[in-house]
Amino acid sequence: MLIQLGYEFRFNIPTQVPFVAMLRVHPSRAKDLQSPDVMLLDPAVPVDEYLDSFGNLCSRFVAPPGQLHIWSSSVIEDSGERDPVNLDAREIPVQDLPSDVLRYLLNSRYCEMDLLSNTAAELFGHLKPGWSRVQAVCDWVWSKIMFGYGHTRASKTAMDVYTERTGVCRDFQHLAITFCRCLNIPARYATGYLTDIGVSGPLTPMDFSAWFEVYLEDRWWAFDARNNTPRIGRILMATGRDAADVALTTSFGSAYLTEFKVVADEAPVKVEAAS
Repeated sequence: MLIQLGYEFRFNIPTQVPFVAMLRVHPSRAKDLQSPDVMLLDPAVPVDEYLDSFGNLCSRFVAPPGQLHIWSSSVIEDSGERDPVNLDAREIPVQDLPSDVLRYLLNSRYCEMDLLSNTAAELFGHLKPGWSRVQAVCDWVWSKIMFGYGHTRASKTAMDVYTERTGVCRDFQHLAITFCRCLNIPARYATGYLTDIGVSGPLTPMDFSAWFEVYLEDRWWAFDARNNTPRIGRILMATGRDAADVALTTSFGSAYLTEFKVVADEAPVKVEAAS
């Protein structure tokens, strides 16, 4: 399956301001790209790229005063299958985890384990370790938290979500991540494109999506406490401890977003003409 990816941002920039953007497809999916994944800027300015400490591809540039237009359009090959599921995947004892996974067992900006550890133990501590326990976390968050774009704020943490019982997709993931970490299950925040392929019912306007990944058995697996069902066309852009590590754009000064669009949909397959 081919998936068309794209985005468009417009900013009003009062004075020259440095930016860091995290808008490229994750390096782990680079081999699947069928057309270049290039971030385009108008006005054109030099862009430096680097990998951050989490392995995400970042773009660094300085925007001049005035209107800034950022956009991209690319095509990626995808299996067309839903997120993989392994009901037998085991939790790994902390002492046996790879060293680079351990940071996903710690407190972070939006995931306050110290405030929710007792709650996690009461809700999930008695359950069988492994895939089914992570799924139980997703089921609880999905059933207890009410989704709504008016129910979030930049400072909203996992404890706030637990207390207020409302939020958007990132808030669902922060609470699920925190519960998992409290159970000694490594969990990290993920963001990227998510298509509506195979989804029935009324659809919301396309946006970048958040989900989370847990380390079970010997790899990372995608879970989604907001949608709580395996999906088709989940294209990773970045991972981190929580949303603070994977901001789509960060401006080191004033930059006012005036337009934002995202595209993630099945692309037509080109048919070669007969010779």
